[in-house]
Amino acid sequence: MARGEVLSIERAECVFLQAALPGRPVENIGVLLLDPATDRLYQRLRRDWESMAGEEEAEVLELLEDDLAAKAGEMGGAALVRYLEQNASNLIRVSGREAVQLADFEARLNRLYRENVKPRVLEFETHLPLRSLRAAAGGLGGENEVEVEEWIEAPAGLKLGPDMFVGRVVGRSMEPAIPDGSLCVFRHGVAGSRQGRLLLIQRPGVDRTAEFTVKRYTSVKRADGDSWEHERIRLEPLNPEFEPWDLRPDEFSVVGEFVRLLPPEE
Repeated sequence: MARGEVLSIERAECVFLQAALPGRPVENIGVLLLDPATDRLYQRLRRDWESMAGEEEAEVLELLEDDLAAKAGEMGGAALVRYLEQNASNLIRVSGREAVQLADFEARLNRLYRENVKPRVLEFETHLPLRSLRAAAGGLGGENEVEVEEWIEAPAGLKLGPDMFVGRVVGRSMEPAIPDGSLCVFRHGVAGSRQGRLLLIQRPGVDRTAEFTVKRYTSVKRADGDSWEHERIRLEPLNPEFEPWDLRPDEFSVVGEFVRLLPPEE
């Protein structure tokens, strides 16, 4: 949202998808958020099925998200919610509807999921560590040893690894691609050419509030005998209100490469 923009408040209906598994209390496994104006159904489900269910139940639950999306496309969101309310099974149930007022459907969906669904943390399978940028920089070469503030669930479909972490980016220099205050996924190490990539940069010796930044990396090289050397390294913002920096290689270090934004919350 642009600065100064007036929020438009929308109405929505929320239900929690629940599982009633043998030997376990009924628990929330996802959130369904219905936009009555467009009949669109937003959904977010947990993914740690094998940790909470037996083999047969886990196989059913793993298919649930795609099945709901397909049925919502065929029936419409409101009809699917009614169907779920009228056909609750022994395994899958829905809670009562709750009226919700919101400004952003995806952001409210993520907030409702975080507050009401408690999946198991599967480190580097479904969740990534949230670290301060200073801790992430200090962990170069041994990133698993630095302090983890919390574990953040990563988006489905993103392949995770122990070289990845989440950090909060503060500042407007990379807007609109990376809004001020965004949680972002980074990967330690940059394989291959850095040209044109968005990198998390550390500039030792500058003010602590400006020590870390994300910029697009560009460089110009020149031949020096049988080798090449940098003629210029430029770190470029995406926001035209900010100026690029021309730096020498010894004036900065690369902490990691930007992978993607995490979905926003209200």
